[in-house]
Amino acid sequence: MAHVLITGSADGLGRAAAETLLGDGHQVILHTRSAGRLAAVEPLISRGASAVVGDLADLDETRELADQVNRLGPLDAVIHNAGVMSGPHILPVNVVAPYLLTVLIQRPQRLVYLSSDMHQGGRASLDDLDWGGQRPTASYSDSKLLLTTFAMAVARLWPDLYSNAVDPGWVPTRMGGPGAPDDLRLGHLTQEWLAASDAPEARTSGGYWYHQRRRTPHRAVLDPCFQDELLAALARFTGAPVA
Repeated sequence: MAHVLITGSADGLGRAAAETLLGDGHQVILHTRSAGRLAAVEPLISRGASAVVGDLADLDETRELADQVNRLGPLDAVIHNAGVMSGPHILPVNVVAPYLLTVLIQRPQRLVYLSSDMHQGGRASLDDLDWGGQRPTASYSDSKLLLTTFAMAVARLWPDLYSNAVDPGWVPTRMGGPGAPDDLRLGHLTQEWLAASDAPEARTSGGYWYHQRRRTPHRAVLDPCFQDELLAALARFTGAPVA
């Protein structure tokens, strides 16, 4: 039985993954942006899930969220599912928060980061990025390229755990829209599998996955120099370097 945190699990792929993992007998920690959103996950809490609260667009709340998680005991896996598609908080939510939670939460065995095939169109540049989100300086594609780069950097620097990125496909969630063509079940299967399966293929690191198959990410994602530049920039902004 795995103990798994899923960020952004009030709806969409995060909630679907939580429901599946709970149904399979795993311990799940849900995450909502605010206390007002806890009502949305009450059916899962009644089934035994725990819940933590914090706005990932806010550095202080993200730090407090990490403290909440650490008080709940050691984790086996974290699925960094939370994300936004547009608006000023793309970098804080999609990149800074996963970075900070990774650094501050007691290290689990498995880390899973939700990427997108749109990362292929992202800019492999850190020039003039506003990590705090006071002004729009990055697209969704940019943010997913940076997040995928971070996932690969973690795999390189922490070889004692499994760090992977997942493209869930374009699925019919609130973010994807009702007309999205991909299979919703397949959209959350891979991250559940990477977080909890004992299959040898799931117990690997440094992969960019789509429907349980490895794919080749943007070439910048695998560049150690670009990875190190990203880590340094995020460490400067957050004051929390990767140990």
